[in-house]
Amino acid sequence: MKTDYQNFIGRFLVSMAQIVRHYLMNRKWNRLTDEQRKAAKEDLIYFFECERDEQIGVIAADRLLDFFLEHVGKNLYNKGIEDAKKALEKRLDEVKYDFDELLDL
Repeated sequence: MKTDYQNFIGRFLVSMAQIVRHYLMNRKWNRLTDEQRKAAKEDLIYFFECERDEQIGVIAADRLLDFFLEHVGKNLYNKGIEDAKKALEKRLDEVKYDFDELLDL
């Protein structure tokens, strides 16, 4: 027969599994590979140790990374797309000019 403690642990583990499943399935803003996530979390941990003289664990670093990706990542992604678009438009203008120069020969 299970003790109250064992029942509590069993319910706790089931609840945690549901939370983790929900959490992982709803991170649509996350575009990092596993290696990139790991490196970013290590960088966050290092930053807190060196710059703020604080120690954070992997879970805190993961949550902090998720927060920034969710709230800032979209803006950074869109800025990168805008910059790439401007660079391509500039290059296209240069190519058009080069073709116009060839027509004048």
